[in-house]
Amino acid sequence: MEHFKVKDASLAPKGLLQIEWASKHMPVLSQIKKRFAEEKPLEGVTLGACLHVTKETAVLVDALRAGGAKVALCGSNPLSTQDDVAAALTEKGVHVFAWRGQTTEEYYSCVERVIDRKPVITLDDGADLVGTIHSKRTEALSNIKGGTEETTTGVLRLHAMERTGNLKYAIIAVNDAYTKYLFDNRYGTGQSTIDGILRATNVLLAGKNFVVCGYGWCGRGIAMRAKGMGANVIVTEVNPLRALEAAMNGFRVMPIAEAATIGDIFVTTTGDLNVIRKEHMQKMKDGAMLANSGHFNVEISIKDLEEMAVSKRSLRLNLEEYSLEDGRKLYLLAEGRLVNLAAAEGHPSEVMDMSFANQALCAEYLAKTEKMPPKVYPVPKTIDETVAKLKLNAMKIKIDTLTGEQKKYLATWEMGTI
Repeated sequence: MEHFKVKDASLAPKGLLQIEWASKHMPVLSQIKKRFAEEKPLEGVTLGACLHVTKETAVLVDALRAGGAKVALCGSNPLSTQDDVAAALTEKGVHVFAWRGQTTEEYYSCVERVIDRKPVITLDDGADLVGTIHSKRTEALSNIKGGTEETTTGVLRLHAMERTGNLKYAIIAVNDAYTKYLFDNRYGTGQSTIDGILRATNVLLAGKNFVVCGYGWCGRGIAMRAKGMGANVIVTEVNPLRALEAAMNGFRVMPIAEAATIGDIFVTTTGDLNVIRKEHMQKMKDGAMLANSGHFNVEISIKDLEEMAVSKRSLRLNLEEYSLEDGRKLYLLAEGRLVNLAAAEGHPSEVMDMSFANQALCAEYLAKTEKMPPKVYPVPKTIDETVAKLKLNAMKIKIDTLTGEQKKYLATWEMGTI
């Protein structure tokens, strides 16, 4: 059985420096790691993880291993692995199967190598690990106690499995913790998506029509940051409440068919497929740029773009030019994969600190709790609040506490207007 498979093991020294840098900006996980090292709550537990293999993920793995866990890790996207970090993890004794630029076949082969390690708890980012276990590797189910899910897309897939009775073990939706989505999804995705677009294109955002497809927490963050760069932000939505919120936040709101005619840069962040497709591309201006910040590369119909194009060429790293029959040129960033990780480094360490703190504490919770019925569960409130308190402590921020009188007032109904 292979212990690891990475692109270049000699990159490990560089990766170790990257991990060291990230750890300096992840004080919450550092506090958890210290406690884990003393208490060993994961002693003897094998964790199977399908996560973006970045320097921040490596800090999470270090904390889990400090708690006594054995960790097997694969990447959750073919283009998001940082090869130097993957190499560094092999030196730490992690069974890591990941490299940047995988084919679909190689990607799923790595997922199966993680399953080969017989995990007791799974940590997923997009539900590909869970999906593979439930479809191709059902023999692994008997060994699994529970799992966690990091992303909106993954949680949606897991809820679909639960509704149809196909989910066979408990999953904690880390994505839905306040200390995850309010910060990671909004501030992390906002900053890292803009970072990815700028690295791929180096264009000026100020003055451009910047179309954000989807106004969930990720879309909110992207719109906010694009506005801060001076772009004219347009939001497209299918949810009337989110569309109304976008309008109240000062953004133009319109259907994608209308936005297609005026947009300069398009970013999808919906979790759904074919958000931008042929009829929209036919209306786009010459030079329009297309990027995706959703987990899977299905939001922009690459099939339609390929069929419309008479030629294609790579202009620079993560930027492909598609020439259409009428002479227009459209530009696709990072092959339509999540641009913030494929063209940049993903979210800043400071926000991943809270997301991965939730992962670590939920793994501990699953290890200590009796096996739960197969459902999608919220992150326990105590864990969410613990992460917030640890972050405030690291930031040296103090807050008030309720007095006994205030607690009593909030717990009664008799006292009204005085």
